[in-house]
Amino acid sequence: MIRRKPIQLGSLDSHGATMSHEGIKTVRVDNRCDFSSYSDLCICVVTWNMNGQVTYEDLAELVGNNRKFDLLVVGLQEVPRKNISRLLQAALLDSHILLGKSIMQSIHLYVFGLKDSDLFTKEVKIDKSPVGGLGGLIRRKKGAVAIRLNYKGITMVFISCHLSAHAQNVEKRNSEFRNVSESLFSQKLNPYARPAQITVWLGDLNYRIQGIGNYPARDLIHNDLQRLLTNNDQLLQEAERGQIFEGYSEGTLTFKPTYKYNIGSSNYDTSYKVRMPSWTDRILFKTQDTEEIHATLHSYEAMDDIHSSDHKPVKAHICLELSKPS
Repeated sequence: MIRRKPIQLGSLDSHGATMSHEGIKTVRVDNRCDFSSYSDLCICVVTWNMNGQVTYEDLAELVGNNRKFDLLVVGLQEVPRKNISRLLQAALLDSHILLGKSIMQSIHLYVFGLKDSDLFTKEVKIDKSPVGGLGGLIRRKKGAVAIRLNYKGITMVFISCHLSAHAQNVEKRNSEFRNVSESLFSQKLNPYARPAQITVWLGDLNYRIQGIGNYPARDLIHNDLQRLLTNNDQLLQEAERGQIFEGYSEGTLTFKPTYKYNIGSSNYDTSYKVRMPSWTDRILFKTQDTEEIHATLHSYEAMDDIHSSDHKPVKAHICLELSKPS
């Protein structure tokens, strides 16, 4: 984990890796993960704005065939009126079972565990935090859903959210983040509850790239230089200002911005709006006590082979190691 003094956003170290931002610690990916050999728990986390569309093939691609993880956490936004839980379970075959789900209209969150993992799971709780209106006929609800559970003695909270759209609504997104943070599993309602040892936020956070022209930004992406756009990422800018995600970690943004694509392709928006490509879809995590639990990020990537939405899914692989008593 990179722990340097805050510097200008988007600055690179001698190896070309993005360095820390105030509020968010940027972490390098450790590509080697010996499943459960050195880790107490491995978690695969996926977020995807489905744009109201779904196919079984896409969900099968989402969960993948290489399932070297204890828990699979799937957060979805703009979910169509389908039995997504059943489709995900079918895609997983018999490798994992559903441990918990939290649904608020078009915002979904599912946690799956290995077979017999229900024997190690307790204190499963769900919560929801709506923001804004009712979501309308197209059910594009904004807000967040969450699952809190204790798995093998580790207390975890997962939050799937969908914040307000449009580049100019930065302060609105900041306010929604704070409201959701304060309302989910509120300490005011349960002041004696032990804080989660790890909290994972995933979802369509809707923060955009700004301060650069659309076509210059696309040229950088076309030349695989998207890392230079982190200086223009609203989420990292707002975190540096101390407005959001204080103390959270995120992998380096090496993948291409995940929005907005022409549906059915890997081409950015060519409609009359010509929207700016942006990293709207993110996964961030925070450990409560780094002396007690250590989190290692083993992958952070977009899934470019899924084309049915105007967003690309984002996947992370996080492994946890508990400190051993002296």
